[in-house]
Amino acid sequence: MDPILNPFSSGTRLRDMIRAIRACKTAAEERAAIRKECAAIRASINENDPDYRHRNLAKLMFIHMLGYPTHFGQMECLKCIASPGFPEKRIGYLGLMLLLDERQEVLMLVTNSLKQDLNHTNQYIVGLALCALGNICSAEMARDLAPEVERLLQFRDPNIRKKAALCSIRIIKKVPDLAENFVKPATALLKEKHHGVLITAVQLCADLCKVSREALEHIRKKCTEGLVRTLKDLANSSYSPEYDVSGITDPFLHIRLLKLLRLLGEGDADASDSMNDILAQVGTKTESNKVAANAILYECVQTIMSIEGNGGLRVLAIGILGKFLSNRDNNIRYVALNMLMKAVTADPQAVLRYRATILECVKDADASIRKRALELVYVLVNESNVKPLTTELVSYLETCDQDFKGDLTAKICAIVSKFSPEKIWYIDQMIKVLLEAGNFVKDEVWRALIVVISNASELHGYAVRALYKAFQNHNVITLTSIFYQEAFTRVAIWCIGEYGDLLINNVGMLDLEDRITVTESDAVDLIEITIQCHALDFTTKAMALVALLKLSSRFPSCSERIREIIVKYKGNFVLELQQRSIEFNSIIARHQNIRSMLVERMPVLDEATFIGRQAGSLPDAGSISAGSSVSLPNGVAKPADSLVDLLDLNSNDAPAPSSSGGDFLQDLLGVDLSPAAQSGANQTSKSGTDALLDLLSVGSVSRPVESPSAQSNSSAIDILSASKSEKASVSPLDDLSSLSLSSRTTSITGAAPMMDLLDGFASTPPKSENNGTVYPSITAFESSSLQLTFNFSKQPGNSQTTNIQATFINLSSDEYTDFIFQAAVPKFLQLQLDPASGSTLPANGNGSITQNFRVTNSQNGKKSLVMRIRITYKINGKEKLEEGQISNFPRDL
Repeated sequence: MDPILNPFSSGTRLRDMIRAIRACKTAAEERAAIRKECAAIRASINENDPDYRHRNLAKLMFIHMLGYPTHFGQMECLKCIASPGFPEKRIGYLGLMLLLDERQEVLMLVTNSLKQDLNHTNQYIVGLALCALGNICSAEMARDLAPEVERLLQFRDPNIRKKAALCSIRIIKKVPDLAENFVKPATALLKEKHHGVLITAVQLCADLCKVSREALEHIRKKCTEGLVRTLKDLANSSYSPEYDVSGITDPFLHIRLLKLLRLLGEGDADASDSMNDILAQVGTKTESNKVAANAILYECVQTIMSIEGNGGLRVLAIGILGKFLSNRDNNIRYVALNMLMKAVTADPQAVLRYRATILECVKDADASIRKRALELVYVLVNESNVKPLTTELVSYLETCDQDFKGDLTAKICAIVSKFSPEKIWYIDQMIKVLLEAGNFVKDEVWRALIVVISNASELHGYAVRALYKAFQNHNVITLTSIFYQEAFTRVAIWCIGEYGDLLINNVGMLDLEDRITVTESDAVDLIEITIQCHALDFTTKAMALVALLKLSSRFPSCSERIREIIVKYKGNFVLELQQRSIEFNSIIARHQNIRSMLVERMPVLDEATFIGRQAGSLPDAGSISAGSSVSLPNGVAKPADSLVDLLDLNSNDAPAPSSSGGDFLQDLLGVDLSPAAQSGANQTSKSGTDALLDLLSVGSVSRPVESPSAQSNSSAIDILSASKSEKASVSPLDDLSSLSLSSRTTSITGAAPMMDLLDGFASTPPKSENNGTVYPSITAFESSSLQLTFNFSKQPGNSQTTNIQATFINLSSDEYTDFIFQAAVPKFLQLQLDPASGSTLPANGNGSITQNFRVTNSQNGKKSLVMRIRITYKINGKEKLEEGQISNFPRDL
């Protein structure tokens, strides 16, 4: 077709193709145009027409930038690079850098061309090769071409030396082992007068210091003084129009030199001393009224804070950052705050001089500056300045934006909690915070305040009066208000409920307090207003009901009124409030003789324990602790120690238990229960058995169980470490942790007695005469349709490992398919399963499946074997599951 008639022929110029593509009105038209042009380029490539090769490559680069695939033109790049002419090489190298990257295998074909061009007599072709190598160099190319690049570092033309230095940076990043080859050529370039070469040489030396310790020591020893002299000449140089930027001579070289000096001075006192004078000179002579000057000052500060400098230099650096904080540019202030965060660890007193400026940054309109300044204030706080800094932050809390209140409140609470000099100050500050931003604090904050108040017995009266006055003066909540501080309200009603009598009688007055007059009716009014506010959640209302119950005992004259308030919630839609209303009304109406004992003041909470839980160093209130009980989902309280130590969860090397007292759990698993935990359980034999039933019981099952004693605890499987077989026939046992089905462990003759199930058999089965290494078989598991028998043996000289052969017999009239046996054991046992003899179990006992496994008992002689099993199979394509716990192993396995 005539190129004139076809706008997308190979003879079409690049500008015409661009014009045609831009004329497309839809994405579909653009894709169609690109497809036509790519087809024309492919046709030209197939014809191997050298006249249009460079034009096709230019079009491919434009198509590549539009995001369309151009892999079919990669070889054209290599052909252009291999061309002798400079224009073809230029377009070839440009295409190479755009269309290819170091991960593509075709790049290996260009290595030879690059090597030839690096040795070319035309310096412009050498420059093209260096640019391409610096952009797409791979590790293999770096090793092959490193000698050529190293030689070009001494080339006569400065532009080639500059490009060779940049290419060297790429090479040492790809292959750090080659760094030693470039150390001497790089240090020789530091004497260059040409700024373009010098800045690349400085960057090359910096990268060499990062990848090679030997290079760092060499440059530190040989070049530090020369670099200091270069920086001094640059700082004192006269006006040079070639390198001038806003009155600063080459700020880019300034910054590169400062960065390299930072690397050389870090951790070395001698190198740091040699650069102290020039850093002080740069810091004092550079005026901070231009962006370029500020960039130099910032790098100077970073260098001063990184090297082993003296105190005077650090003060100078922090002074520069203080000036940055007064700058109108938000970016400059932000980087200053970032740098001060690092400087505060080195010289906190110098940073504290700019406390007022930092506090002003907390009030800045820019959110990023506010947050960074707040973090800096938190770092600056100590015992000596906590009061003035907290006062400033609390006062700003009243006027700050709602978006910032959450962060500000969290920091204030952390500061007050960490650095509070006295409890009365802590209470005052927390009341202010809760008044201003009570809805932004976490629950731990107001709970911590209650803990502190409960521990300060001498401040009970002061705290309840302060809360009452704050409640009244600030109109925290009214019947019609939509603005309320719920955290403050909770603390106030809790204290009034606990210490209402102290409020009425002005007990524990301090010298700084003014006497107030509060009647019993006033206190009840406040609680009533609180409970009637629809905006408060039911937790606050529940606390208000408790406070009313306590006030009914402390204020007998208001008892009937309080009962009337409580009775109103008997029909509340919230079940919690309804239940409390009915129970509290019954206490007030019918149990006046015990009401005073029921509503006594809460015992003093353990402040250290609460703080430890907040910090994460202690378990929370819901965790299991010695001597306490844990409430399981079914509501049955079980001994925590027994549950934790069940199947040796805590230790692999627990001492041998004592066998006294008839403790079945000790006999079974060697658990050493504390006297406190055993006191209730060991009163009678029955109570011990019941405790174990609680520990090992599960819910109902689909098949009736012959005896409750045959049940075992589904939660026990949660604390078993699943033993995974490495054989293909056994699937992982991770799913066992989620099982909650009941056990089906019964003996052949029916339900085993409780003593036999939990304590093993009372009498140890007699060993055979074969050197004591063979044991009688046991029926480990039996249901209406399946029977499992274990045969035991041990090898002489290895008392810890037991070989067990499991035999499965199908008692039903249906054939079982896809039969899988799985097991899990405690962590003091190790289990290794072998493949089963088959996966199909014949019906009516006409055949069996056997499977061997080995159990290693690290507590042999101290603890008996125990195992949780799961068996899955299919009946007529429908999957069935059976599981249980086996604990009737012989004792000495």
